[in-house]
Amino acid sequence: MTAIIDYDAGNIKSVENALRTLGEEVIVTRDADQLLKASRVILPGVGAFGDAMDQLNAFGLCGVIRRIADNGTPFLGICLGMQLLFESSEESPGVRGLSLLRGRIRRFPEKKDLKIPHIGWNDLRFPVRKRLFHDIPQSSYVYFVHSYFLHADDPTIVSAQALYGLMFDAGIEKDNLFACQFHPEKSADVGMRILENFLSV
Repeated sequence: MTAIIDYDAGNIKSVENALRTLGEEVIVTRDADQLLKASRVILPGVGAFGDAMDQLNAFGLCGVIRRIADNGTPFLGICLGMQLLFESSEESPGVRGLSLLRGRIRRFPEKKDLKIPHIGWNDLRFPVRKRLFHDIPQSSYVYFVHSYFLHADDPTIVSAQALYGLMFDAGIEKDNLFACQFHPEKSADVGMRILENFLSV
């Protein structure tokens, strides 16, 4: 069973529907016991970094997420859920992220002809081939909605990158932690295959 963390950050129903389409048993919860018993856990999210951390703290979920990570349970962050795994974000100065991984979230620089937020389809490049992107062809297109991007301190955890004014980290994998800046649940067949890869971990 896969648990989706409910912390009032949106984008939960589409993830739930995608998993059910794949035949997965899904529970949407913020109950610590249910989350710790799940075979896999997903942290989705849209919105602001600081607000999301406030919600996770208010529901007592930060410690639970760290325990899930320490237990070796496969864990997937999606969009804002990816950003929250890291240390901080320029969107919310002074707010500490979950700090499960080292790196910071930066805002796309203002450039002529570069619209912010970055909304739409972009192709992926895979610097190394890891489990989340197994059998996903180079230059596959996925769907993004974001104004901030990850710069990971450790390049060896970066499993996918995309180009939007600059090359940014679009997917990471370290041990049982997986994340993607794009929305696999909104990325058609490619996204469903990425979710299948996560479910097979």
